[in-house]
Amino acid sequence: MPPAPVSTDGSRTVSGIFFLLAALFIFTVMDAIAKYLTADYPVVFIMWVRYAFQFAFVVALSLRARARLLPRTGRVGLQLGRAALNVGSTFLFIFALRYVALADAVALSMVGPLFLTALSVPLLGETVGIRRWTAVVIGFVGALIILRPGLGVVHWAGMILILSSLLYALYQIATRVISRSDPPLTILFYTTAVGLAISSVIVPFEWKAAPLEVWLLLVVQGGLGALAHLAVITAFTRVPVSTIAPFNYASVVMALGANHASS
Repeated sequence: MPPAPVSTDGSRTVSGIFFLLAALFIFTVMDAIAKYLTADYPVVFIMWVRYAFQFAFVVALSLRARARLLPRTGRVGLQLGRAALNVGSTFLFIFALRYVALADAVALSMVGPLFLTALSVPLLGETVGIRRWTAVVIGFVGALIILRPGLGVVHWAGMILILSSLLYALYQIATRVISRSDPPLTILFYTTAVGLAISSVIVPFEWKAAPLEVWLLLVVQGGLGALAHLAVITAFTRVPVSTIAPFNYASVVMALGANHASS
């Protein structure tokens, strides 16, 4: 199953944006679950169970699609590096959720599209015009205006969230690069397998018994994680990074909705 060619025609752009928005919605649900779980469970434990069940869903998806040889790639180093960036970004974000409200965490993470747009020029050779820069900056300012009353004095965990955003921007750029040569399921396989391998080294020291309802939440996280990452990969096969970056700000509205729903 070869990767879809990147195109900038209207229909592919619209579908790519749709996939990104779908991924952002799923990630928001996952973040809300993680926020709830971090009150009682270690971050590595949450990540390991998420990756374990996510890996099971990846295998199930590959069997359904009759995809074979998922590990086959001509760019192993990039695949491993990209997956490691995702692990680092995820760990830092979930860790920061212990100390920062979900909506505030998303607001502080809104430097991500700025990183993404800026890095797309030297790393991808994309041309970013004044309209795209304006859209990104307006989105960033708008996010801060919307959430400023809730931010108050920025917690020290805010710096962790900014670092997490930088790692995630690099992860998205690597996704765009690797999607030119590898199919989505192969990319998703490495994303999940590396995350599972890294967390497996640490989780024995962070293990904590959990009741059935917590395990059910973690299983849901695993399935949602597979779908969300597949949606992100699909989005970046269809739309240039600098074009799609401003739409990341939709997660602010989603996070506010999740906060209101849980309050």
